[in-house]
Amino acid sequence: MELLGDHLRTFKVVLESGTLESAARELSVTPSAVSQRLKSLERQVGSVLFIRSRPIRATASGNVLLRLARETELLAAEARAELGLPNETSQRVEPSKICISVNADSLASWFTPVLHGLAQTDHIVCEILRHDEAHSTELLRSGQVMGAVTTKSMPVQGCTSVPLGVMTYRAMATSEFIEKWLPGEDPHHEFAQAPMVSFDRNDDLQLGLRRRILGKNSNLSVSEHFVPDSVQYVEAVRASLGWGMILDFQDPQDGSLMALNPMWQSHISLYWQRWKIPSTVLDTLSNLVCDAAQRAGMLTNEYSPL
Repeated sequence: MELLGDHLRTFKVVLESGTLESAARELSVTPSAVSQRLKSLERQVGSVLFIRSRPIRATASGNVLLRLARETELLAAEARAELGLPNETSQRVEPSKICISVNADSLASWFTPVLHGLAQTDHIVCEILRHDEAHSTELLRSGQVMGAVTTKSMPVQGCTSVPLGVMTYRAMATSEFIEKWLPGEDPHHEFAQAPMVSFDRNDDLQLGLRRRILGKNSNLSVSEHFVPDSVQYVEAVRASLGWGMILDFQDPQDGSLMALNPMWQSHISLYWQRWKIPSTVLDTLSNLVCDAAQRAGMLTNEYSPL
């Protein structure tokens, strides 16, 4: 079976734009032409490729073709760049486009040198999706991203996985908060009642620590605030909104926050997974990511997976 290039590109553009009409405008064809290409592609593979929703979503079979379409586009762009061939529509050598997934805390801390490295190149256009590190492999598996910072060491099929190191979080609060909520008269009961700050409803760091400390009493009701921004999360804890798990990289180091207990820590191992294809662009980006993690000292942590 030979899949036509324009059909694959149409398929990819439809998924990225979300509607047939938006895809038609980008491709400079009619919505009817887009629809016909999609129907032809589905007949070729013998599977339903789309869930006709708004936005349009891919089925499991569609995700396989989405990855193929993106791999084909990336490798074709690299070949054109190496040969100095212009894009058919713009008549200039286009940079390679790549999409990756990075969690919020990494973006706000050790990942910054990657952005500086990308700024030194003129052949890569990068889209970064902010996604929870425990679930980012889903994006790799579906073909939505080509690389991801994840907590999963086992590589997704068709990907490679390398350790980045460990991020350490410590339970911290202000002295004012500790004086009010955790004076030490009845530590177990006080901790059960103390308000806490979580990033969002997928953030299990605070609840995980409560389960470790309180055991069966961890189900006791507690005031839980949600602040879904890495910088403002730290500010919320500094404002005494609650106690929270603070990443070492984001500890203000000015005495405004204190550890609740030196032993109350969580260590999150991170890995870089990427598509296993011969791509100089992916190689460049992977080197930038691994170098940034190494410069941050994550691999020298005593809890390093290496």
